[in-house]
Amino acid sequence: MNPTVGIAVILTVLQAAHCQMIKDLSACLLGQSLRVDCRYENKTSNPLTYEFSITKDNRKHIIQSTINVSENIYRNRANVTMHKNLVCLYLQSFTTSDEGVYMCELKATNDYTGNQIKNITVIKDKLEKCAGFSLLIQNTSWLLLLLLSLPLLQAVDFVSL
Repeated sequence: MNPTVGIAVILTVLQAAHCQMIKDLSACLLGQSLRVDCRYENKTSNPLTYEFSITKDNRKHIIQSTINVSENIYRNRANVTMHKNLVCLYLQSFTTSDEGVYMCELKATNDYTGNQIKNITVIKDKLEKCAGFSLLIQNTSWLLLLLLSLPLLQAVDFVSL
């Protein structure tokens, strides 16, 4: 085998290994809706597939998925949004009957290391309310830019503290 081809194959395999990793799974109440945030680190530009499910009464119920078919009882109540390194499940009209172990499963296309899975137990009475600015905190570059530009803005009398 040509050494250049061998190195290219090794680099391709290394790039595919561990393309994404779930860093955190959290849940909170947003009004009458449940929000489950699945934060991940993505090391590739390959498309991401996801699945949110709940286990209750020892049975797995698929809530929303690009991997499998969602169950009818959740289709009209659930939606998913994707932001940079964050997949959010919103489950409307959340009640105690929706309590259980929620699972986030992620897989990057052409990632042969398997799916990343994380679980969280959700009990309505123990959930905190979602912070109104939590999505802004996830990408704090705007805040850093503002803090770094304050001295410049003060110098031109645009802002006085």
